[in-house]
Parts: sequence; structure tokens; C-alpha cells
Amino acid sequence: QVQLVESGGGLVQAGGSLRLSCAASGSIFSINAMGWYRRAPGKQRELVARITSGGNTNYVDSVKGRFTISRDNAKNAVYLQMNSLKPEDTAVYYCYVDVPGISNTQLRYWGQGTQVTVSS
Repeated sequence: QVQLVESGGGLVQAGGSLRLSCAASGSIFSINAMGWYRRAPGKQRELVARITSGGNTNYVDSVKGRFTISRDNAKNAVYLQMNSLKPEDTAVYYCYVDVPGISNTQLRYWGQGTQVTVSS
């Protein structure tokens, strides 16, 4: 079993910054992709950023140039540095990790979610 613990959310004024952290623990031999989703009130869940085991990154267009995803493989951790925050970034942010399963399957584990609120 794998557990993910998130931290770093909070309340910030528009233009401010926050850094989200997510640490995985448990029966982990390797991690493939790691990333962050968010769910804003009344909206569908959205993939914000993703980073592969090789360090390749992808971002949703609305955060490009403002958010940076990174990972520390030694710590089984993924981070999301969020700069120039906007009120529309307000959401609950969830981290995830993809780990290899049996027979070439992949298992996804989720963090508990952390609230990010950006005031105007």
C-alpha cells in the first residue's frame, strides 16, 4: 500500500506564491509519473501538471509560465511551485503517483487534497 501526504496549501493574495508538497510512503519500489490535479467549486477536475520519471513535464495552458512541477526521487516527493497566483487558481489540489503494478499494469495513488484559496 502507498500513502501520500500533502502540505503547503493555504490562503494567499492574488500575485502571491505557494509551494505544495506531496510525499509518498509505503511499499514503493519505483514511481512512474507524478502530478497534480485540482478541482474548483462547480468545475470538473483538471490536470494541472505532470512530471515523468525522466523529468519531462506537462502543464495545463492556464498555468504555464506561473507553475513549476518538480520531483525528488530520493524522497518519493513531488512539488508544485505556484507563482503569480490568480483567484481562478482557487481549488482543492490533489497529488498523485503512478507506480508499476503486476502484468504491466499501473496503479495510481492519491493524496488527501489541500485547499488553495487566492483572494483578489
